[in-house]
Amino acid sequence: MSVTTRYRQAWEGFWSEAPGEPGAVFWDAEPAVTAGIHLALFEPHLSAPGLPLVDLGCGNGTQTRFLADRFPRVVGADLSAAALDHARLADPAGQASYRLFDAADKTEAETLHAELGDANVYMRGVLHQCEPADRQPLVDGLARLVGDRGCAFLVELAEAAGAVLRALAQGPDAPPAKLAPVFRHGIAPGEVADAAVPEYLSAAGLAVRASGELPLVTTECRADGSRIELPSKWMVVGRD
Repeated sequence: MSVTTRYRQAWEGFWSEAPGEPGAVFWDAEPAVTAGIHLALFEPHLSAPGLPLVDLGCGNGTQTRFLADRFPRVVGADLSAAALDHARLADPAGQASYRLFDAADKTEAETLHAELGDANVYMRGVLHQCEPADRQPLVDGLARLVGDRGCAFLVELAEAAGAVLRALAQGPDAPPAKLAPVFRHGIAPGEVADAAVPEYLSAAGLAVRASGELPLVTTECRADGSRIELPSKWMVVGRD
């Protein structure tokens, strides 16, 4: 199985129109408040830190480049060719490599695992906006990449974030400028129930080794100048 054509086209359209400058995309916050914080939670659980690291759903590669400074081999993987164009343009030194990749496609996941071997995986905000039929296959693909020795760090919008996003979309200044393209392209963030995520992981043979809550920091501000933050949950997972 691979993701639906509609979903792929939604992301290709989004990234084709996205500005290239840093911070122009709603969730493209600087690594100091995203991957930097996540890495401090992730690293203590890495039994094999020398494995390749896959930034799954890397988008324009902001977090990928940060991770490439800290791991020996980093691959930014994304469903959207336009996203990868942004990522490569922002990484002229080639700190990371980039790959067009559909994690929900069993053959693609097996092929990448055959190339890399077991890998550690960083996945920020991917599952919560997938279409329902794609969620389990995507987590199955994640499990194939991790293999027996790798770990994955997942951070996903909590169920409560859906209500926050809907309120932002319907407010007096709605929707915020950087959030508007997400809705315009038919992407639906914050749609996964909190209780469903552990079930997807368990079905894929993955166990939760650590978990907690953190706000997902965005690049957009409210009218009062405060940064919009969305409730999110993080997990470190590995093979049962």
